[in-house]
Amino acid sequence: MTSRAEAADMPDDGEIKTPDRLRRRASRLLSQMTAQSDRLTNEGLAQADARKWHYAALASLQEYGPGSQATLSRRTGIYRSDMVAVLNELAERGLVERAPDPGDRRRNVITITAQGRRHLHCLDKVLDDLHEELLAPLLPAERDQFVDLLTRLVDHHTQQAHRAP
Repeated sequence: MTSRAEAADMPDDGEIKTPDRLRRRASRLLSQMTAQSDRLTNEGLAQADARKWHYAALASLQEYGPGSQATLSRRTGIYRSDMVAVLNELAERGLVERAPDPGDRRRNVITITAQGRRHLHCLDKVLDDLHEELLAPLLPAERDQFVDLLTRLVDHHTQQAHRAP
């Protein structure tokens, strides 16, 4: 169903026209792509009985090895309070194990299990397919360039944020 505002912007051929000054704003384009990416990712991972935070925690454990809950929170950007729920879900499924930290018995060390590594491999495939869909209009070299440019932007702004007082 088309709203009145959309109908007013719609020419006779039914195409919605967006003003060029909006179409050319990087911030707006990134927001729109983020919304599309989040939708595809959430739906795709849900079909694999997973969530983005599951993937982030498992990927961190696979790449960097075991860590405390606080360490995983820093590595992934997941709030500590949310990390508890994520790890509970992963542990219930046998994808991670918790063990007391030998250096500090008040903490647990989280480790990915063999089943967790297999599940992560499956999630990698799901995300690879989703990224193919998301970036379908781009040629392979353009996809690589797009990811490189986004990485530069994110790295720059992350460094700026860490320098701010």
